[in-house]
Amino acid sequence: MAIDSSKFLQLPPKGTDAPAVLFRNSYQTGVFSIFYAIGRHPLYLWRAQVRNGHIRRLTDEHIGSAALEVAGNNVSTCQVTCPEQDRQTLGVKLPFLVLLVKNLNKYFAFEVEVLDDQGQKRRFKASNFHSGTKVGPFNCSMPLQLEPGWNQVMFNLADFTKRAFNSNYVETTRMTIHANCRLRRIFFMDRLYDVEELPPDYRLAAPTRAEPRGVARGFAAPQRGPAAPMEEETAEATPVAPLTPASTAPTESDLPRQLVKKVS
Repeated sequence: MAIDSSKFLQLPPKGTDAPAVLFRNSYQTGVFSIFYAIGRHPLYLWRAQVRNGHIRRLTDEHIGSAALEVAGNNVSTCQVTCPEQDRQTLGVKLPFLVLLVKNLNKYFAFEVEVLDDQGQKRRFKASNFHSGTKVGPFNCSMPLQLEPGWNQVMFNLADFTKRAFNSNYVETTRMTIHANCRLRRIFFMDRLYDVEELPPDYRLAAPTRAEPRGVARGFAAPQRGPAAPMEEETAEATPVAPLTPASTAPTESDLPRQLVKKVS
């Protein structure tokens, strides 16, 4: 069974007393959560930005439990970011990132900023409106294909950093979730785990089949959604060979089939 090391965490203070690095000196092993929709203050570590949209907690009809809905007319104007302050960084060293996210059949994107062994901050951006993989000096954009309903999406950050920037992953510094989606949990892992090894509240509830879901396997246009996705930073970006969670993270044959499940 994977250890939930975030249970040993004492939440840092907020405001001017908040530390510059949240978790670098925290105990990190097994699984480490930075967001969970259940609880009194699910966005305690996060900053919410809303314009022409909403961010609210609701009961999802498919899992029968709480989820955070981030929805808006434009993915760039409705988002949640962790840590809350610009001067802060996460300091999470675990290399596997997992999102329990529901596909709302609209434009959706998320970003992950990492620190590498060259002392540079690099940013990965995945969305369902990217048509291909592009890598610039400090950013990498890639397509994301979600199945209908709930998905479990996994990123191998160490492998991504090596392949995109030819450097070694050190830690995750920041994460932003843009509209449009529902979130159940966001967490990191020290290695791949079968679903039976994960704590019960780290799994999607009531799965009906164990086929891999939420892995980007190319570009699929959303069925409906806002007309204006976020502006791409393409000034120095150049097309490269496909770099997606399917091709750079473990392939479907390597990925435990229980890891990524769909909830009907």
